[in-house]
Amino acid sequence: MDLIEVFKMVKQLSSVPWNRLLKRAEDSVTRGHSWKLVKESCRCNYRLHFFSQRVINRWNSLSQDDIDAATVNSFKHLLQRRRKCQMDFFKD
Repeated sequence: MDLIEVFKMVKQLSSVPWNRLLKRAEDSVTRGHSWKLVKESCRCNYRLHFFSQRVINRWNSLSQDDIDAATVNSFKHLLQRRRKCQMDFFKD
């Protein structure tokens, strides 16, 4: 799942550094959590489906508690809990 990969990148558990694909919001005031990502504008429709574009809205809608998970398994558990409460969270 894309969100799990972003979590691994942010927590430096992935071999791919997060700053190669994603850009962190530089605003000091953010709603939600401290790891907001910036969605780059694109002119081509096919780029909208790239990993770096499709994951940002869902990632930015997570809570600070979700982002602060200590392990990948605890993050997965929080996502499963969110899926039960918000059925449309994972729908495109």
